[in-house]
Amino acid sequence: MAVKQKEAMNFKTQWAILVSCWTQKFFLAFVVPVLKILGTILGKLRMRPQARITPMKSLIVRPEERYKEWKIIVPDDKSMSEEEREFRYYSALTMMASRLAYQHHLFVNFVATYCWKMDHVECYNFQNPYLKTKSTHAFTFQNTSKDVTVVAFRGTSVFDLNDWMVDSNFLFKKLDGVGQIHSGFMDAIGYQDQPIALHECHDKFAYHTLCQELKEIAESNENAKFIITGHSLGGALATLFVTLLAYYEEATILDKLQAVYTYGQPRVGDDEFAHFMVDTFDNHHIKYYRYVYSFDMIPRVPFDAMLTNYKHFGGCVYFDCFYNGKFLKEQPNTNYFSLIWVIPKYLIACWELIRSLIIIPITKGRDHFEGLFTILERILGLLIPGLSAHVCSNYVNLTRWGTIQLPPDHNPTLRNFACHIEADY
Repeated sequence: MAVKQKEAMNFKTQWAILVSCWTQKFFLAFVVPVLKILGTILGKLRMRPQARITPMKSLIVRPEERYKEWKIIVPDDKSMSEEEREFRYYSALTMMASRLAYQHHLFVNFVATYCWKMDHVECYNFQNPYLKTKSTHAFTFQNTSKDVTVVAFRGTSVFDLNDWMVDSNFLFKKLDGVGQIHSGFMDAIGYQDQPIALHECHDKFAYHTLCQELKEIAESNENAKFIITGHSLGGALATLFVTLLAYYEEATILDKLQAVYTYGQPRVGDDEFAHFMVDTFDNHHIKYYRYVYSFDMIPRVPFDAMLTNYKHFGGCVYFDCFYNGKFLKEQPNTNYFSLIWVIPKYLIACWELIRSLIIIPITKGRDHFEGLFTILERILGLLIPGLSAHVCSNYVNLTRWGTIQLPPDHNPTLRNFACHIEADY
């Protein structure tokens, strides 16, 4: 029996290596030329005479419009408890921060400083030790009135080949005592098999740099609190940042880590990794909110099948296409490719396009009209609905207009919380 199991594992590993390698070759051979063509076309559209301004100048020219677009909107319901208000506020704040992480650093500084009234805004371009490029992006800011520091990681940028290479490298990298973790994500967060001291780092790696800065904040302010967030790839990096904090036993930071909010986060590790993360979040009383919108494909990959054995942990905050939310142990249609969901997925993709073009601009105002690129993504969603469901606008809208209530016995420990929501829902 042991021999058969070993053979099965070898076969699975070989297939995983083959699929990962061919996926990366596909991106290099076909996706790169397409991205270059699209980038050229969109670049020319953006360089029309009336649009030949930098991100900073566009903010100065249209400050009121830009402020409305990036304003943090929290539902005003007087019946909400203080805990629910805090949950909704930080959901709105972290989602907007995750969206803002995709923007130019001048844009990031302006919005966080002047629109949100935050302090100590810093943007980073971190080195990926495997790709040898500065392809991991994040920014931090502080709400000094609440002693909260937020770290927001950028997700996959459509026109950044490095991000595609990171995502497609889904082979496992073993971390002793933790489990097997997505190799591309580990490279992006700056993990190295032979860690080097911070003072010896000539390049800035995400984990080392952010760990050092958060540790300095924690040691200088006993009331400091931290929140980590990200959309898509950014959500995976936010989760792995906590993983490495626990692996290197950085209790100074972990004890002040208030919550992790992720949006459209892919699976990160195997079953052993999932148990390690649950123990970490429980031991340090860290809240974990993994948002999933409707048929978003990305939270369902890498697929939880015999080929990969990737697992989520800690439940999810699920919203349907009408922004009705509830807490679940796992998102519906777990691996996306289910025949019974095919027709609903395409109907919902049509509904989302109509809502985006007509209903939201009419009911919410022209300020909420989505940009050209998002509309193109929604049109693409008529062919592949799981991709258009992944756009940031969906997650921004559900934090603004979605309805959800915390379970009656909401417990920040993931193990007890997962059992509770499994029984109730």
